[in-house]
Amino acid sequence: MPNPYTVVLTGGIGSGKSLAAEMFAALGVTVIDADAIAHALTQSGGAAMPAIRAAFGDAVIDASGALDRAAMRQRAFADGAVRQRLEAILHPLIRTESQAQLARAASPYAVLVIPLYFEAAQRRPADRVLVIDCAEEVQLRRVMARSRLNVEEVKRIMAAQVSRATRLAGADDVVLNEATEEDLRRAVERLHTQYRGLAATHNKGSVTGPGGL
Repeated sequence: MPNPYTVVLTGGIGSGKSLAAEMFAALGVTVIDADAIAHALTQSGGAAMPAIRAAFGDAVIDASGALDRAAMRQRAFADGAVRQRLEAILHPLIRTESQAQLARAASPYAVLVIPLYFEAAQRRPADRVLVIDCAEEVQLRRVMARSRLNVEEVKRIMAAQVSRATRLAGADDVVLNEATEEDLRRAVERLHTQYRGLAATHNKGSVTGPGGL
């Protein structure tokens, strides 16, 4: 059975990607979250932990045997080579697991949440790319409100991501998320209707395309 129509959902830190993904899930859409997969891979006993320990040593491992995210984040954002080594470990495992989940998707289309989609050296093919967008000052305010990071730490994270202009240039669809949660919900519902229509055409073509009946 072919994979369902796939929408990559992405955006900068603090843009509201997770909330948008929750709204798609509430509409019955299969949502596959690359961050959630990464968390599972880096828990105690996770599939990525032996390679991470071998690459970076015990300094980035917490007492439970899981990845010490704060220590790893500090090293990764201070040294691009460290970040690339970590991504070289995690990204193939994330791709394998996301593909397995996509193959099991029960909805006509699936949403694949990839926060660093445009940063990846090898981007996953997608039928559609949806960017949740907001101004950089909004990102700063939201991230500082929800975390213990100071403004300089948040700016370093933002600087390590592609620019807002790059994300917007690569998007098929953009939702500006600077107003209310209800505004975001209405935008998601409009896109849900659009994606169901696109998926119906896509899925029909998969069955009755060239060589089919």
